[in-house]
Amino acid sequence: MGHAGAIVSGSAGTARAKKEELEAIGVSVGSTPTETAELVLAQLPRAQ
Repeated sequence: MGHAGAIVSGSAGTARAKKEELEAIGVSVGSTPTETAELVLAQLPRAQ
């Protein structure tokens, strides 16, 4: 279980709910480790 699933109380605090809340305010959230890494890499400055 990752951090997003660490604290769950009933239907509140689920990983899905947290992801939806973050995306609602414009944060990109990966659905898989690979997608998350791609999102991070896209934010890093390119080496020249």
